[in-house]
This record gives sequence, C-alpha cells and structure tokens, in this order.
Amino acid sequence: MRGYVNDINLYYEDKGQRDAVLLVHGFPLNCTIWTPQVRALAPQYRVILPDLRGHGRSDAPPGPYTMDLYADDLAALLDHLQVRRVVLGGLSMGGYIAFAFYRKYAGRVRALILADTRAGADTPEGRERREAGARLAEREGSAAIAAQMLPNLLSPRTRERRQALVARVQSMMARTKPVGIAGAQRGMALRPDSSPLLAGIDVPVLILVGEDDIITPPAEAEQMAAAIPGARLVKVPHAGHISTLENARAVNRALLSFLAGLHRP
Repeated sequence: MRGYVNDINLYYEDKGQRDAVLLVHGFPLNCTIWTPQVRALAPQYRVILPDLRGHGRSDAPPGPYTMDLYADDLAALLDHLQVRRVVLGGLSMGGYIAFAFYRKYAGRVRALILADTRAGADTPEGRERREAGARLAEREGSAAIAAQMLPNLLSPRTRERRQALVARVQSMMARTKPVGIAGAQRGMALRPDSSPLLAGIDVPVLILVGEDDIITPPAEAEQMAAAIPGARLVKVPHAGHISTLENARAVNRALLSFLAGLHRP
C-alpha cells in the first residue's frame, strides 16, 4: 500500500489486527527484512512495515534525510492509519530513527525494540566515511555500496551456508536508489548522540543483537541495556547485523515473549 504522508508517497505493509507494532528497517534495505517477523506476529498483533523515504518502493527526494525527518514521516504514517500508539522497533538505522521518534513523540510509544543498533553519534571519522559512501553511491551507483557493505552485514556462518540469503540482501541494497543512499548517509552523519536519552526512557525496552554483529557489536548493546532502566537484552546466536533474517526463529521468540509481557500486570 502507499500513502501520501509528509509530502512523499510512502510504501507500507499493514498486516494483522489489534495492538500495533511498527517495525523500521535499516540502511540501505527495505521493509522485507522484517518479513519473518510478520508471519510470527500478525496472528496476534497489527504489524506495520514502512519502506523509509529513499528506500524500497517509497519516494526518494533529495536529502539529507535526518532522523527527525524520518520520525516525522512515521508519525504522519500513523496519523494516516489512525493509529495513536505503537510498539516501535528499529534495526540499525531504524534504531536511530526510533530514538528520534521517542524524543519527539514519546506519548505515542508503548514500548521500544532496538535491534542491532547503537545510541552514540558518529565520530568525525565516521561522518567522513558517511560522506564518502554518499559520494560513491552518486558516482558509481547502488551496486558499489552493496559490494562494499555486504561483508560486514552478515555473520560468517550466514555467508558460508546461506547463499540465497546473501544474494537477497545484496540485491536489496543494489535496488536502493543512489539518491536515497546518499540522503540516508548524510542524515545519519547529522544525528545527535542519544546516550543521554537512555536513562530517562520510561517504557519497556527489548534490545536485540546478533552475537556476530561487527557493526554494532554485543558490547554496545550491553552498554545500552545497562543504561536503560529495566531493559531486556537478548543476544541472537548465529547472526550478524541483520539478525531478523539470519536467525528469525530466535528473534521471533524474543519478540513474542516481550510483547506478551506488555499485557501482564
């Protein structure tokens, strides 16, 4: 489905009924990284999956796409769907967006799911790498970004044993428009440090991290969990940075347990 929100056409999927769970993908991917979770959650929950601006089947206007802009897109999508409050989940860049959404729209968040992400801002060197990546996409296209990123995204086990998944992830990245890649890279470089936010988060939080994630490693997830009151941390075995696809069964168990706990007194 597509909705005209915040001056762009945004593609989204909307499955199931009852309590809404909004799941936000990472860079430079699309909403299908959450497909295994839809199958698990939709019988009990309403699962909303957007393609972020610049990604998938959504519009790709010129950037930069700040995390606040992405958060505004999501708020407008929820308004379009007449959804007031959600459990908000984000993987990688989706986690950065979740922090921005919580800062701006905390009253709309019932709980947070932070998957393979970090709270900290980019270092100066990291911002330089973002700009280099944006220019590479503009100069050589999305396939160059896909080739550069792929070795770090997936665990060694996935790369060795699941060639179909490797090809799927590479194709997903290669289909992302160069303008969308550049807009997201420059937006991520501008994001603030969300670490000061952590101690004040007053909704339930689930943190997921692939045990083999080298982009946002388990040590960073442990630091976030220690800083957020009552946060639950789950390390996902045999998974790298895209844990939702690499070990969907473990991720689904963690999500179902966490969501069920929201209804307990």
